[in-house]
Amino acid sequence: MIWYIIILIGLSWLFQSVLGFFQIKHFNKKYAEMRKLGRVAIGRKTARFRAGTVIMFAIDQKNNILKASKMQGLTVFTRVRKLKGFEGKNLLRLAEEDFKRVDKLTRLAIEDALNSYHIIIKGGELKVKKGWIDLLIPKLKNK
Repeated sequence: MIWYIIILIGLSWLFQSVLGFFQIKHFNKKYAEMRKLGRVAIGRKTARFRAGTVIMFAIDQKNNILKASKMQGLTVFTRVRKLKGFEGKNLLRLAEEDFKRVDKLTRLAIEDALNSYHIIIKGGELKVKKGWIDLLIPKLKNK
């Protein structure tokens, strides 16, 4: 009986990995499409037990938003979708009223995109946030 459970867990992990691969492939395809339009500002807000959110803004040389997309969800079935209401607006001049029609996680992801954009424009580098595996096994990086 225990072997069936172990095999079931293994197959579930494999299925999750395959679906995750297709989700990343879809995201990369949408990113490439936006990259053809111009620069892309990306922001994200992760949550432990709520839907994570990734925002992408394709912008022109004057920082006008050409296309806005959002990926928000808990599962590997989440796809990149159009984010309405931001096209034609200037990324650096988004007003409070622009944030009223989006949820809190989307708002935080947009703020992260703005923060990341400011860091890159000033010539800085984005800090890589530690993942759960980095926190779980910190000694491997020291060796």
